[in-house]
Formats: sequence, structure tokens, C-alpha cells
Amino acid sequence: MTALHESTIATDELRPTRVEVDLDVLAENYRAIAAHVAPARVMPILKANAYGHGLVEVGRVVERLGAPYIGVAYLEEGLRLRQHGVRLPVLVLGGILGSQIPRFLEADLTLTASSVDKLRAIEEHAARAGRTATVHLKIDTGMERIGVHWYSAEMLLEESLRCRHVRVEGIFTHFANADARDLAHARLQLERFHETLGFYERRSLPPPLRHAANSGAIVQLRESHLDLVRPGVLFYGVRPTLEVAAAIPVRQALSWVTRVVYFKVVRAGQPVSYGGEWVAPAQTRVVTLPVGYGDGYARAMSGRAEVIVRGKRYPVVGRICMDQIMVSIGWDSAYNGDEVVLLGRQGAAGISIEEMAGWASTIPHEILTSINTRVPRVYRGGT
Repeated sequence: MTALHESTIATDELRPTRVEVDLDVLAENYRAIAAHVAPARVMPILKANAYGHGLVEVGRVVERLGAPYIGVAYLEEGLRLRQHGVRLPVLVLGGILGSQIPRFLEADLTLTASSVDKLRAIEEHAARAGRTATVHLKIDTGMERIGVHWYSAEMLLEESLRCRHVRVEGIFTHFANADARDLAHARLQLERFHETLGFYERRSLPPPLRHAANSGAIVQLRESHLDLVRPGVLFYGVRPTLEVAAAIPVRQALSWVTRVVYFKVVRAGQPVSYGGEWVAPAQTRVVTLPVGYGDGYARAMSGRAEVIVRGKRYPVVGRICMDQIMVSIGWDSAYNGDEVVLLGRQGAAGISIEEMAGWASTIPHEILTSINTRVPRVYRGGT
């Protein structure tokens, strides 16, 4: 993949291991999701460094696409977007501390009000600053994380009508099991959310923007799309679980590549890497790659992972080290400098994020967000 621009000065000369992000694929994914959920609109979720793709670069693309909102988890993510010129509305979905509220107001970030006390604190800070705070109310319909329970939500909604320095722009909940085959609990949560929204109908008031659908619900629970949807991993071209059908034509936007830095012949019977858990069954050629669990290439994949060298898949052998892995190529050829694909495609061969998640016995979300900032991000497209 030819890089068009980079987020850092890192190049192959500095670090041969890199993540390559195709911003045009992200744009295609956004449009595919938007077409699927219309007339609902799309709020891409860019938390955890945009699921490893790069918060600022992806934020700029989302803004150019005309999305109505960006969703993040923490205040510092919203501040970073603002510091790099992203002016799109940003909703911080996570819990907040009272001491953080002035920073939200200064940066024009949207707060999540998850309790009466939080809402009152936002009102007090906004009044003191002579500002109007924009908030979305969080209703807990069965996740048991943050948010007021649906059965006691009326107190929060009543309080929101009394606030003079708070603009309640939205109200939302979050599904715990919308990516499962059995959607009974997700439907129960949606029913509880609608029960909460009845507050506005009973008072002949228009409801704020309603949103509930995460990636799983976008694909599987059309009735949950409401006014906004919140695609996370789906926006990046990945199914949230293998139980969720590939019903929307999205593609993986991220590749992870490195290069061969060492080649040797290992004799039969010789153990490789820490602990000697893998022993060469016959004389074999082994190449070393400059990537390891210190980069987010999970140690749990030891004995299971594969990479692509010269268009062919080969096994990673021995325990994955912090900074290096070893690959047995049998009696095939490879040379120092050869590009190796960890995630993505090379010729006819490919490794998906879902497959790598299986090797690590985890979910795709963790694979993406574990690729840390030691690995430079290189971008193409998006202009």
C-alpha cells in the first residue's frame, strides 16, 4: 500500500512495522451504514484512538463526510479533536467528574448526564460560567454500567425540564447483547427505553434526539435505529461477532504490516523462543519480524498466529516476545526487507481482524484497540 500522508515522521527507515489505514474505505463504510439506517443518521464512535485507526485523522474524515456527530468515551479524546481543529459536535459518552465540567464547556463538548446529581452539577457550572451546556441523558435499560435506571428515569427527565443553563439535545441507552444470536434481551432493553420516552408523549413534548443502536443493533435490530445510530467496530469494517451476519457491505480499513529483519536456518530438534515450547520438527528456515506484544501483537496468539510472506501464509513459532516474533517458512525463500502482512491482504492471501481475534480468544475490538502508539499510522486517501 502506498502511503499518501502520515500522522508522524515515521517511515520504513525508522520503524518497518506500521499500521496502514485507508480513509477512503472508511468513507465507503460510513456511506453504506448511512444508507442502511436512513432516515436515521450516523454518529461514528471514535473512542480508543478511533479503534486503533487514529483519532485525529479519522475525525477529520468524519467531519468532511458531514456526519452530525462524533462519539468518544473520555474528555481528553474530545479535547484532542478540538486541539486539532475538528469542530463537529462531539458527545463524550462516558461518566464524568464534576471537576471536568468547565473543560467541557470551554471546548464546546457535549456531556452525558447520567444521574440527577450529575445534571445538577452541569447546570451549576454552566450558570456560573454564563454558558449553556449541551447534554444527552443516559438511561440504563439493562447494561448496569452508567445511567439512571429506566424505572426511576422520570426524576432525571423532570429535573432536566427545570434546568435553565442546560440544553437537553439527546437521550440514549446502550445494548448489552445486540450482537448475540438471541435478541430477546436487546428487545427488552428497547422496550424499556420506549417506556422511558413515554415521559415526553405524556407531556406533549417533542423528545430529544433518541439513540440506542450500536454495531450489532444496526445490523440486527432495525427498530432500534431511531434518530441516530452509533457504529463502533462496524464503521471500521468489522463484524462485532461472528454471530452477526455481514448484512452491510463494509470493508476492513486497516492493515498491519512489517518487514523481515533476520533470516536463519534452525536445525531439527532445536527449540525456538522463550520456554522452548516449539521445537523444529525438521530443519527449517525461520525469519524474525520486529513486532511483538509490546506493540499489541498479543502473546496469547503464541502457537496459533500466522502471517503472510510473499503471498503465502506461514505459522508464527515459539512464544511471541515483547518486540519480535519468529516465523517458520519451511524450505521456502524470504529475504531481509521483505514485507510481511500481519493483518490485511497480500496477493490472494488475507488475514482478517476477526481471525486474529480468534487466535487471541478475544473480540475484534480488543485486537484493534491494542495496537498501541509505538506502531506508526500511515494513511492513504481521504482527500
